[in-house]
Amino acid sequence: MGSTFRQNLKDELSFQGMTVKELSAKTGIPKPTLDCYLSSRETMPPASAAVRIAQALKVSVEFLVTGGETRKTETLLNELKYKSIKDILADLLKLDENTLTYIRPMIHAAVEAQEGRAVAEKKSPTYGPDSDK
Repeated sequence: MGSTFRQNLKDELSFQGMTVKELSAKTGIPKPTLDCYLSSRETMPPASAAVRIAQALKVSVEFLVTGGETRKTETLLNELKYKSIKDILADLLKLDENTLTYIRPMIHAAVEAQEGRAVAEKKSPTYGPDSDK
């Protein structure tokens, strides 16, 4: 049996790390309505709602309905970006919450340091034809 809209939507929300509440905010579809689409009753949304959901997730409606079509280009590009860290993500998923509490600060510190360097580089004075000096 093929995948269902309900399962494809659940999988895509999980893949993107998006909550139903966030999807509701992006689509304007009330959370209880989205919950119905995700429930075991497998309520299918009207086409207009399916289009809004697909657009918010940057996938095609066909992908949500059948699971058979690949994701849209934007999502594919994001997937390619993450292939280089796929092994790291897989390892992080194996860790328990206690271990992650030690690792999170290190990751956040590395990101903040990188962002700080980027800001500093933008603020550093440039001397040349476009500078005020």
